[in-house]
Amino acid sequence: MKSLMMTKYGDASTSLKVQEVSIPNFGKNQILIKTHSASFNPIDYKILRGDFKAMGKIQFPKGIGRDVSGIVEKVGKNVKNFKAGDKVYSRIAEDFVGTMAEYVISNDNDAALIPSNLSFNESASIPLAGLTSYQALVDVAKLSSGESILIHAGSGGVGTIAIQLAKHLGANVTSTTSTKNVKLVKDLGADKVIDYTKHNYLDEGAKFDVVFDTLGGEHTLNAFKVLKDGGRVVSISGALDSITAKQFGLNKFVRLILAFQARKVTKAAAKMNAMYRFLFMSSSGAQLKKIAQLYESGLIKPVIDKTYDFKSSIQALEYLSTGRAKGKVIVKIVE
Repeated sequence: MKSLMMTKYGDASTSLKVQEVSIPNFGKNQILIKTHSASFNPIDYKILRGDFKAMGKIQFPKGIGRDVSGIVEKVGKNVKNFKAGDKVYSRIAEDFVGTMAEYVISNDNDAALIPSNLSFNESASIPLAGLTSYQALVDVAKLSSGESILIHAGSGGVGTIAIQLAKHLGANVTSTTSTKNVKLVKDLGADKVIDYTKHNYLDEGAKFDVVFDTLGGEHTLNAFKVLKDGGRVVSISGALDSITAKQFGLNKFVRLILAFQARKVTKAAAKMNAMYRFLFMSSSGAQLKKIAQLYESGLIKPVIDKTYDFKSSIQALEYLSTGRAKGKVIVKIVE
């Protein structure tokens, strides 16, 4: 089968190549999916350029891509929830990374039936960003009705879902974006949109129960400047906290280094009696099933920026890495 492979650390134009590889073998608790569509996420180009070497180096060549939608080709002998012909989507486990391929393996408990009202392309836009938003807002922040939340980068893949989910949960939503995306973010339901090219959100004077930091850098520490005492900051791009570092299974020396790097954030949180958590989402078919119900009920709608064919998958990742994408970038694998 054809598969887009990482051949070395670098950028999309120099370090990705379509190769012929064997159809993967699946186990008793896994399903083999004939891929229809897949989507890229920022983590893909960050891993490609070597941002996460400290957590383990890649053995090249290696597949790329974590989101998939397609049709179940075969099932393992212990699989009861799926059968050949089912239309499914999954954020596959790290052991099986490589959804930019004609066939993909998923653990059965990482997959769910695609939303009945969505296409394969639309469904492929959901898994990683949807699970990230759900776990950040529901599991970690425990966002509740009547609370206020600041969501950075509202027009991004995660932001477009997080805004809609937060509104469903009954929160008052403020989001940041650029001028060209203000209307999109408003249409998604944000109560207030701050155009960061014209205004600094730090000058607005608002205080939030929750800040969802999707950008990292200075935004992580600045989150505490707009947070209410006792509030919660959830980040997917900032410093790793000790709980998440331990969950990763990192050794004590690496965790000590990370704790030193996160000391300013930790101190800021403690000063305000606030919670800070770095979230690295977990695959979950059960949560994808719940998310599918939100799409089927019309409470959340997919946002897709561009769709590429498989031959143009390298260009798709290049485009995503520019940071200009509104919503998700999809690659249609089938001819």
